[in-house]
Amino acid sequence: MNPKRLLLINPVNRTRTGLTVNRSSRFPPLSLGLLAAVTPESWHVELLDENWEPFAYRDADLVGITAFTAAANRAYEIAALYRDRRIPVIMGGIHASINPEEALQCVDAVVVGEGERVWPRVIGDAETGQLQKIYRGGWEDLAGLARPRRDLFHPKYQFATVQTSRGCPMDCEFCSVTAFNGRRYRRRPPEDVLDELTAIPQKMIFFIDDNIIGYGKKARDEALHLFRGMVERRLHKSWFCQASINFADDEEVPYWAAKAGCRMVFLGLEAEHVDALTQVNKRLNIRHGVDAYAEAFHRIQRAGIAVLGAFIFGMDTDTPAALRRRTEYMIRSGLDVMQVTFLTPLPGTRLFQHLKEDGRLLYTQFPRDWDHYDMTEMIHLPRGAEPRDLVQTAAECTSRMYAWPTLLRKAACTLRATKSMSATMMAFQSNINYRNVALLPTSPC
Repeated sequence: MNPKRLLLINPVNRTRTGLTVNRSSRFPPLSLGLLAAVTPESWHVELLDENWEPFAYRDADLVGITAFTAAANRAYEIAALYRDRRIPVIMGGIHASINPEEALQCVDAVVVGEGERVWPRVIGDAETGQLQKIYRGGWEDLAGLARPRRDLFHPKYQFATVQTSRGCPMDCEFCSVTAFNGRRYRRRPPEDVLDELTAIPQKMIFFIDDNIIGYGKKARDEALHLFRGMVERRLHKSWFCQASINFADDEEVPYWAAKAGCRMVFLGLEAEHVDALTQVNKRLNIRHGVDAYAEAFHRIQRAGIAVLGAFIFGMDTDTPAALRRRTEYMIRSGLDVMQVTFLTPLPGTRLFQHLKEDGRLLYTQFPRDWDHYDMTEMIHLPRGAEPRDLVQTAAECTSRMYAWPTLLRKAACTLRATKSMSATMMAFQSNINYRNVALLPTSPC
């Protein structure tokens, strides 16, 4: 008897490329790998990943699909092809979790929230033909979390992705992490993560946590346990991670991170002015103070780690002059890598809710207009300027930021500050990736 076939699909918005224009900034769909890992062995599992290959119909007994908001329509389009053949489709991920009623117009069942704990029940119901409309995953303890089926991921991914924690207590206005993973910061036991890292053949790792060191002494100590464990096991990985400004609160954290192979850290800085930070409720940055940014960069770089600073254009306090000042700050500061996105009111955030209530969303024909919600476009009416003026100014600013003389000067500064060629090369490549995205055509609003 042939095993039942489960097809997992990672859709990509085909009309708006964004960061996926760069091969080095594509990352494996970790959530699908986790679902594959907890699927009974009696099922044959395949993964179709549009990061590398456009969708072509494959036969299946059951389809599981995930999607970020900007790829939701692509997910619905693919789902329709299977439903027309009476093959059940289940959708999960952050967009379907926030908009389950919308998704249920296009799929047979929705997994809301973290899916791996509830997935065996989904499979069991599919086997008996009794799929429920909604399955709800809880915010559970992460001890014993399954390791993803990495054998299913495309071999051209440059980085393996690893998750050490979930949830965030900060609740920034524009961030949907708390809606999906909760406000309680949960960590995997460091030894579990170390065992997984030991089994990963790739030498390059991206830790996908929103803040790898978390909040408070216990979380910091567990992060240090992980970093020291990587050194003791001689894993020899090169990696980068996301963190908050508290990554630099003491020199022990960047020191051990660097010894463990950290070459770059992504910091969500958002703005260089406290008024803008207050508007988006970036409490941790406000508490540390924007004047402390330079010292934080220096501490991290002194350990041999490059700093990627992520900033936002399009806040209510922004004017063309404000964008130019922010750009000047990024160019002249000690940052090694500069990332800019437009403020994007993703569904499930307080930002989306209050802009919707104020009638300030520019695209509201859902689900069609979700294609615009990819962080590369001005999609709301700010209070400080006309959208068209901000878009035009942003284009001028990114042309300055990513001009070759600026990037080459940044690379020289990175090498001087970190004394690490590997950190310098990772930072330089990241700037080139963002340059490639900045050169993509954008909507003039």
